[in-house]
Amino acid sequence: MRVVYVIDQADVHLTAGDGGHGLISFHREKFVPRGGPDGGDGGRGGNVVLVVDPAVHGLGGFRYRRQYRAARGGNGAKNKKHGSNGEDLELRVPPGTTVRLAATGEVIGDLVHEGDRLIVARGGRGGRGNVHFATATQQAPYISETGQRGEDVRVELELKLLADVGLVGLPNAGKSTLLRAVSRATPKVADYPFTTLEPYLGVVEVGYDSYVMADIPGLIEGAHAGAGLGLEFLRHIERTRLLIHVVDAAAEDPLRAIDVIDAELAAYTPELGRRRQILAFNKMDVPEAAARRDSLAEAARRLGRTPAFIAAAARQGTADLARLAFEELERAREEEPQPETPVATQVLRPRPRGPQFHIEREDGAFRVVGDRPVVLVEMLALQSDDSRAEAMRRLGRMGVVAALKRAGARTGDPVRFGDIELRWEP
Repeated sequence: MRVVYVIDQADVHLTAGDGGHGLISFHREKFVPRGGPDGGDGGRGGNVVLVVDPAVHGLGGFRYRRQYRAARGGNGAKNKKHGSNGEDLELRVPPGTTVRLAATGEVIGDLVHEGDRLIVARGGRGGRGNVHFATATQQAPYISETGQRGEDVRVELELKLLADVGLVGLPNAGKSTLLRAVSRATPKVADYPFTTLEPYLGVVEVGYDSYVMADIPGLIEGAHAGAGLGLEFLRHIERTRLLIHVVDAAAEDPLRAIDVIDAELAAYTPELGRRRQILAFNKMDVPEAAARRDSLAEAARRLGRTPAFIAAAARQGTADLARLAFEELERAREEEPQPETPVATQVLRPRPRGPQFHIEREDGAFRVVGDRPVVLVEMLALQSDDSRAEAMRRLGRMGVVAALKRAGARTGDPVRFGDIELRWEP
C-alpha cells in the first residue's frame, strides 16, 4: 500500500519564548553598605514569526516536526542590568499560505508576497526587578516579577498555490506531459491514472514575457465533496486567473469529461465555474481523436470557450497553446476590476469598557478568568511574601477581591489563576 503525504496543509503547535525573570538585588560595594535596590529587568521572550520565502515550495518541512518554541528572555542581573531579549523564531513558508487558529478556524493571516511576516505567537514580557517597586515608605522592596509566559497557539497552515494558469482535467488526460512540454518543470509522467499526487509549478516563457502554470492532480467525479483528494487539489485553482482544461480527445466520450470537470468546478465555488477557460484537446495525433476535430471545435464554440488542439507527448501545438494562454491572461488582467478610490485606512477605536474578568466555580475551587489578573498573579505572586502581598493589593484595586467575596470565597479556599492555585487570604 502506497502512503500519500499531502504537503499543502499542516497543523503546528507554536510556543513563544517566556520572558526573563526580574531580580531582587541590592547595591553593595565598599563604603556603600546599604545601597538601594538594583535588580534588573528580565528580557522579552522571542516571538514565533512566519516569513514568506519563494524558495520554499510546500509545507513538507512541517511533516516531521510539528512543535516549535522560541527562545526565552534572559533574567535580570545586578546593577540594574537588563536581561537579553529572546531571539525570534522565524519559520519559512511558501507564498500563498493561509494561517488559521486551530481552535476557532479564524483566519489570522494570508501570506502572499515575498517577505511578508506574521507574528503568530508573541513572546512574554520580561519581569521587572525590585528597582521598580521602591517607594518613599518602602525603600528596600523584596518584590520582583517572574517573566510572562509566551503565547501558546496551535495553527493550521494551508497552501493555495499562486499560479496564473491552472491545468485541470480527468486523471491521465496529459496535464503533466503538457507542463513538461511548455516549461522546465519535471512532474512525473506515466500511463496510469493519479500519477501526479502533488501540484507542480512551471514557468512558461512566451518571448520576453512569462507566467506561472500549475499542474493540478487529476479530478474525479465528486471531487467537490472530497472524493479522492478533490478538496486538497481544488483549493489550488482558486487563485488562478485562467484554467486550461486538458481533455483526452482519444477517450471514449471526451464531451462527458468536459461536463464532469465543469460540474466539479461549479460545485466547489460558483465563481470558479465561471473562470476564463481554454479547452485543450490532447492526443490529437491519435486517428480517433483527429476524426473528432470538427465536432470538438463545435462543442467548444457552444460553450463559449477557445479550443486548442495539441499532442503534448509529441509537443505538437503546445507552443501555440502557450501563446494563446498568455493572450487570454492579458485579457483577464485587463478585465479585473480596479479600485476607483483608495482604500480607507482602518481607524482603530478603543474597546468598550466592561468587565475584565469573571469568576467561575470548578471542583470545589474558584477560578478567576481574565488576562489581566491571571498575568498579574503568574508574574508577581510566587516570588516572595512581599510579592504576594503586592499582588493582593493590585487584585484589590482591580476588583478581584470584592468579586471573590461576592462569589462566596472564604479564607483558605483554593483560588486558581491560570495554572496557579492559591489559598485565599483576603
